[in-house]
Amino acid sequence: MKTAFRIIIMAISYLALFILGATSGIVHPACYAYIGAVLPLLFAFVYLYTAINIRGFGAAVALNGFVLVIGILAGESDWAFIVGMCVLSALAEIIRFFFGYDTRKGVRWSFLPFAFSFFTYTAHWWTDTEGTLAAAVEEMPAGYDALMRPVIENIPLLIVVLLLTIPVAILSMRLAMRVMKNHVAMK
Repeated sequence: MKTAFRIIIMAISYLALFILGATSGIVHPACYAYIGAVLPLLFAFVYLYTAINIRGFGAAVALNGFVLVIGILAGESDWAFIVGMCVLSALAEIIRFFFGYDTRKGVRWSFLPFAFSFFTYTAHWWTDTEGTLAAAVEEMPAGYDALMRPVIENIPLLIVVLLLTIPVAILSMRLAMRVMKNHVAMK
C-alpha cells in the first residue's frame, strides 16, 4: 500500500512538472517549445524514485501513462502526443529490461528516452502547425501566434535543443542518483 501511494504521489508530481512546462509559454512561446530540454533536471528525481519503488516493469509506463490519461481526459492530446508517449515509455521499459530493472545502469539508460517525454506534448507545433496557430489566435493574447511562427520555423534550433536534451538527461540522472544516494539501493 505504501508503494502504491508513493507511485501515485510521483505520478502527480510528474503531471505537475508537465503543467509547469506547458505554462512556461506564458513567458514566451520559445519557453514552451524548448523547456523540454531543461525538464529532465526535475524528471530525473521523479523517475528515479519511481524506479526505486517499481523494481520491475512499469516505472516509465506508470508516469507517462498517468500523464497520457489525464491529457486525453482533459482534451490536451493529439496523435503525436499519444504515439510519442507510448513509444518513449516502451523504449524506456525495454532498455531497463535489458540492462536490468534493479541496476543503476538500467535506470540511467532507460531515462534517456523518458527524458524526451515533454517534447511529445509540444510536438503538435511541428506536426499540426496551422492548427496550432489557429488555436493560439483563439486561446492566447493577440499577437501570440506571430511570436510562435519564428519559433516553429526555426528547425535548426529545435534540433540543437533535442540534441542538448541528451547530455542534460545524463547529467540529471547522475545528479538525482547522487542526491538520493541513501535511497538508491541498486547494483
